[in-house]
Amino acid sequence: MTMEEETAFDHRALLELAGMRMPFGRYAGRRLIDLPEPYVVWFARQGFPEGKLGEMLRTVHEIKVNGLEYLFAPLRGGGWE
Repeated sequence: MTMEEETAFDHRALLELAGMRMPFGRYAGRRLIDLPEPYVVWFARQGFPEGKLGEMLRTVHEIKVNGLEYLFAPLRGGGWE
């Protein structure tokens, strides 16, 4: 995979993450990027769900606990609601 392909893939993955909503639980319907950090940390301790949702929650966790939430700022506007 070339650097351009890898960058494009990462960009698409971030856009997909921005549009994904929590399908169950207390925060059902809320975008994953807008879940409260304590809730995401709870998942990290209890275990993330299997599959794509778990991978996405794991990514959100890494971004939030490492202080990189500014990456989400441009994704919160532009019709994602």
